[in-house]
Amino acid sequence: MTDLVVRKIAWEFDESVPFNWQPQNPAFGLFCNAFTFIAVPFERYIVSVVRRAEGKLSDDPTVASEADAFLRQEAQHASAHRKHMLALVARYPELERCYEDACAAYDRLLDEQPVEFHAAYIANLEATFTPLFKVLLDNRDSLFTGGDWRVASLMMWHFVEEIEHRSSGLILCRHINPDPWYRVKHIKGTFSHVGSVMEEIATTFDAVVPFDDRGLSAVELLSKGFFTREFRNRLPGRKRRPRTGPPSLFGPVPTMQLVTMAWRLALSQTPRHDPADQPLPDWADTWMREYDRGTDMTKFFGFSGSAGTAER
Repeated sequence: MTDLVVRKIAWEFDESVPFNWQPQNPAFGLFCNAFTFIAVPFERYIVSVVRRAEGKLSDDPTVASEADAFLRQEAQHASAHRKHMLALVARYPELERCYEDACAAYDRLLDEQPVEFHAAYIANLEATFTPLFKVLLDNRDSLFTGGDWRVASLMMWHFVEEIEHRSSGLILCRHINPDPWYRVKHIKGTFSHVGSVMEEIATTFDAVVPFDDRGLSAVELLSKGFFTREFRNRLPGRKRRPRTGPPSLFGPVPTMQLVTMAWRLALSQTPRHDPADQPLPDWADTWMREYDRGTDMTKFFGFSGSAGTAER
């Protein structure tokens, strides 16, 4: 049986949530906003895929239990990010296009591909979350401090739970199609599609949100090759020359941590990859212990304005 915990947290967002919720690192804040707008359609896509695969999953009680817990956690994520999304849409109504376009992109994908492809897509994308979110949580002080406590706490909760269910997507994928090379075959299709959805979101951000409210171009920040650009700007001698491209998303993160993350991201797409074996951020356990103690996790990290700081 699965050991995933479905945590129902009373997230609250309103129009007072700024688009640039992390003024100390607008690039990171913009990335998290894009994450919100893709998270809701992606969770909706996961639900559709698992429902289509129910006949294949129900023949193994352990896998069926994993699928049920996975869906219920993802449903909580979708509900919470929807609240953040709607708060931003209340400020900028045309941002609704981000959600509509992303849903349409996933609906087209559902119509065009078999359930085996969709299971591979989910497993491929979810496999990248542990190395990526480990870096973000390990550098939480430099990335989140000074940001709006509501958005910071939301993001950190989601990152922790993605690490908790890091194996779920691959468990379902391997049950639906045991061939480990099938998933690998669709790596390019997975990330090409994710990239196109993110590009549409970024384009709408730039068209709808005034530059003064976002601080940089979303299209430039989230364009293909931003990892390559990040490493290029960190080459020896680059510090003596002007930085090229938009501000760094990972500016405060040590270079060796980024190198390790890139290596683990590559390994996550190999046929024998097992997310259960990945190194995890120690702070994830801290978050879970605080939740078990009854701490208000909606205010667990960030800057609360007049109330002062609440960093942990």
